[in-house]
This record gives sequence, C-alpha cells and structure tokens, in this order.
Amino acid sequence: MANMNEKISQDKLSKVAYQLFDVTKKESVFISLIAVLFFVAGAVSPFPQIAMWFGFAMAGYSAIANDSIQTIGTFISSNSHKKWYWLWLFMGSIFLITVTYSWIVYDGDVTYQRLAHKGFNEAPQSFSFLQLAAPIILLIVTRMRMPVSTSILLLSVFSTKATAIADVLSKSLLGYVVAFALAILVWFGVSRVFAKYIKGKPAPYWRYLQWITSGFLWSAWIMQDAANVAIFLPRAMSLGQFIAFAGYIFLGLGLLFYLKGDKIQGIVNEKSGVRDVRAATIVDFIYAIILYVFKEVNDVPMSTTWVFIGLLGGRELAISFTKKRAKKKNKSIRKAWRMISKDALYAAIGLIISLILAFAINAELREQIIK
Repeated sequence: MANMNEKISQDKLSKVAYQLFDVTKKESVFISLIAVLFFVAGAVSPFPQIAMWFGFAMAGYSAIANDSIQTIGTFISSNSHKKWYWLWLFMGSIFLITVTYSWIVYDGDVTYQRLAHKGFNEAPQSFSFLQLAAPIILLIVTRMRMPVSTSILLLSVFSTKATAIADVLSKSLLGYVVAFALAILVWFGVSRVFAKYIKGKPAPYWRYLQWITSGFLWSAWIMQDAANVAIFLPRAMSLGQFIAFAGYIFLGLGLLFYLKGDKIQGIVNEKSGVRDVRAATIVDFIYAIILYVFKEVNDVPMSTTWVFIGLLGGRELAISFTKKRAKKKNKSIRKAWRMISKDALYAAIGLIISLILAFAINAELREQIIK
C-alpha cells in the first residue's frame, strides 16, 4: 500500500513537472523578454531621466493591456468581425482628444488631476529597481490572465503617504460594491425586457449605440487611469513630453487591437453573452456612468478593475437567478459564484503584491505604518 501511494505521488509530481516544462517551452520567448526587461530595469534605475521613460514605457503597455478587458474588451468581442485598424483608429482618436483636453485645461496634467491628491502630487526625482519592476510584474500577471488593479499596483509604489493608499482602497471598494449592486438591479430588469421584446439578431442601430457607448466608456476610463501611466512622468508635461506620452500610448493601442486584446481577453469572452452587441452596450454604459460619477466625487484615484469585476460579477449572478428550471438555476448560480470568487481572488493577489512592493520600496511609508 505504501509503495502504491508513493508511486501515485511520483506520478503526480511527474505530471506537474511535465506541465511546468510544457508551459515554459510555450512561453520561452515571453520569459526571455521578461528577464531582459528586469535586467534593463536594474541597469537604468540609477539614471532618473532614462528610468522615467523606461518605467513609463513599461507601464503604458502593461496597464492598458491588463485593463483592456474593462474598457475595450466587450468592444473587441462584439466587433471581432471588423478590421482591427478601424477599431484602433476610433479608440485611438478618443484617447488623443481626451488627454489633449486635460493637458490644455489642467496646465500640462494629463490625468484630470488624479495625481493632485496628497501622496501622489510630487513627481519622483529618482527611481528604485522595484518601482521600475512594478509594471513588468504587471506584464506577467496580465500574461496569466489575472485582472489585477493597475491603479493600486502602480500608484502604491510611488505613494509618499499611507493615507493616500488607504483613500484609493476605500474608494475602490465602494466602487466594487456600487457596481455589483447596480448590475444586479439593472440586469434583473433588462433580462425581462430582453426575454419579452428583444429576440433574434440585434437591429443595426445597436451597433451605433455600442460604438458611442464604448467611446464614452473609454474616455471616462482614461480620465481615471491615465494616472497609472503618468505616475512616472512630470506632473506638468512640456509639449515634447506630451507628444511622446500620447504617441506611445496611441501606437501601443494599435498593437493591442492587432492582437485582439491578447491573453487577458479570455476573461471577457468567458462571461455570458458579451459577444451580443446589446449586452456589451448595456455593460459599457453602466460602467461608464459609474466611472464618470466617481471621477466627479473627488480627485482620489481608484481601481477601475474592482469596479469592472463588481459589474460583471453582479451581472453574472443576476443572469443565473433568471434561469427558469431549478436544476439549471442552481448550476448557473454555482458557476457565477465561482467566477466572482476567482476574479475577487485575483484582485486580492494584486492588492497583496502592491502592498508588499510599496512597503519594500518606501522607507517613509514603512515608518508611517509601523507608527
């Protein structure tokens, strides 16, 4: 019996080792790239001007790649039949208009004053290796299809006050609760209307509505999350700095649309009915309204990821409760809770990583917490 148990354990270990080897082989190019990026981060960290732009470049792609599921994920899913460059030009133009308006109105600030909040209002004068490593870590978790909070991960490593992180967390948690509850309420009503009046293929006007709503959402998201990328840069950008900032993000968006959202897009595709343009339009509209309202409340940055997973989680739960057959309903509810739990777990993992990095990097922050 002992020999049999030992053989089973060895078989399990062999299986795990084989799977690990298989993953390593498939992701060999990505792993090599990450190793090079970590090396470069260490090499440039003593040189503030180079480190600033390197950190921005890493944050620019990793933040938008991870957050693409929130803003352009449903847009990509429901427009998968369209040429990628038309989708890119549409969203890219909205990005340029949104950040240009902020840069002009707020005297060089592209974040709609998200970084004016105490604890984030001072641009970094030097950079540690871990600060530059934060967006690279975000690239890794994005590759693992984990929708972590880019706001908490990237902003926390630069915060000079513990209260600033606490403000971000409390506002983000409130956003999650509001989105979760609102999604349940709205989707109960919407599901009845859909079941009774809206059947078959969507009418052509839904496509126009979705593009308008997605554009509004994308703009509202930029107003909140441009801070995650600009945290590496001066708070008031010169014309040259602004052109570099906007041009890089614009081209990065093109790559993201070409890759159709990359690995993280699977988080959206697994949710119920997001390829239906009508469902995608309603999700985007509710999300955009929440982000815009929270932007107007105060200048504290917040996690748009937490709002998004709350919105999709509430929607999945509401859909499961509308199933007519008891057996099918129970199965659907269990599936919804598994999705909600998984997304919440990933958000928690991202939070833990963020706090560990912030604690390790910032001596002033450690002193404030210990006191």
